[in-house]
Amino acid sequence: MSQCPYMTTEAGIPVADNENSLTAGPRGPILMSDYQLMERMAHFNRERVPERVVHAKGAGAYGTLTITNDISRYTCAPLFSKIGNTCDMLLRFSTVAGELGSADTARDPRGFACKFYTTEGNWDLVGNNTPVFFVRDPLKFQDFIHSQKRNPQTGMRDNTMQWDFWSLSPESLHQVTILFSDRGIPASYRHMHGFSSHTFSLWNKQGERFWVKWHIKTQQGIKCLTDAEAGKIAGQDLDYHRRDLWMAIEQQQFPKWEVQIQIMPEKDADTYRIHPFDLTKVWPHHDYPLIPVGQIELNRNPQNYFAEIEQAAFEPGNTLIGMGVSPDKMLQARLLSYPDAHRYRIGVNYAQLPVNKPHCPVQHYNRDGQMRFDGNFGSQVNYEPNSFNGPKSNQQFKEPPLRLSGDADRYDHRQHNDDYQQPGDLYRLMTADQKNQLIDNIVRSMKSVPQMIQLRQIGHFQKADPDYGQRIATGLGL
Repeated sequence: MSQCPYMTTEAGIPVADNENSLTAGPRGPILMSDYQLMERMAHFNRERVPERVVHAKGAGAYGTLTITNDISRYTCAPLFSKIGNTCDMLLRFSTVAGELGSADTARDPRGFACKFYTTEGNWDLVGNNTPVFFVRDPLKFQDFIHSQKRNPQTGMRDNTMQWDFWSLSPESLHQVTILFSDRGIPASYRHMHGFSSHTFSLWNKQGERFWVKWHIKTQQGIKCLTDAEAGKIAGQDLDYHRRDLWMAIEQQQFPKWEVQIQIMPEKDADTYRIHPFDLTKVWPHHDYPLIPVGQIELNRNPQNYFAEIEQAAFEPGNTLIGMGVSPDKMLQARLLSYPDAHRYRIGVNYAQLPVNKPHCPVQHYNRDGQMRFDGNFGSQVNYEPNSFNGPKSNQQFKEPPLRLSGDADRYDHRQHNDDYQQPGDLYRLMTADQKNQLIDNIVRSMKSVPQMIQLRQIGHFQKADPDYGQRIATGLGL
């Protein structure tokens, strides 16, 4: 096949910009008219059969969320209206890049996906064990994951691919610094935090909107593994983290996490010095301190792994009344990407499966499809509006309007965006031992990488902190 000198869509249409999604203004939400993004996401979700494209290897358990602090001033969601409210939940942990048979102890971010079965519907909080991510524009997500997967020629994981992508994507530096730090390999799923990473929203009875980041802090304490410890364990037990979680619950050593939030009033986003919807950034706690919300306890193992964990389907768009999303570009894309992946991987009626089914009445007009097994709403009318008492929408649940402005364009997400201050701050916060581990881990990973990529990446380390860059260069003999 002859090579085209420029990138195209699958229909052969030339691509003008493969770095930036189409948004309403520089900070605005993703537009559905970005056909290129939709095509790439839909194709990406169908690249693997049948396991998940990402987060394939995981473990999970059931438990409860108990509300310990009243946050009704921020949200009208009934779950948070009263101290002592509870709901059942499922929590699935996972690695990101590895396949179903991969080792639990790989250096990799961990997925931290919660499904809360409330009396008003399911709330899915789909996050990671890190507060940031590698990319901020969803158009680059597929390329990022490809760089972390297997070399198309050799079929092997490839450090050159990883560092080539990271060195050409300076926004990844914050997450890279976390990944190669001492926290890059948790000792167990019980001994790590969880984060929404994305900015979401809350709104109260008065119609006031607040931007929110969710933090889920382990009460077992943070414990991590070194590369040497992780390698030794991988040679003995590929399912080490899955086994640890299962055994802890079987022995009634129920793991717990404290749920906390950061709250930003809606108008603050216009003037805050940090882009509030940038997935590669954190909100400093001295600006927006943590507010306690509740406690998670995992206390019941699944009876069947495939039915309850492998078929669990999480969607960041599943938010309760009084909760919502934000203009975070990555989050906007995930609103389509996640349910689209479930429809392909599990089937169009995945929400009927017991693990995904809400613990409250459901009424809608979606019908038929493969594997429909809930009665298909029997003889109820299947269109709306109708004259036969079918369910109707209700304006009382309407979310407050969100003001948007800006011209539709592909804005350069790296322009006027400081990708070095926060990873540099993180490096400067580390102890001497943590810095040593970080440097050693990065040097080991980069040793086999071509020198031009080493030099490019060292330039990013140098901009974050001169000592950071110099020590990597010295370790690599440059």
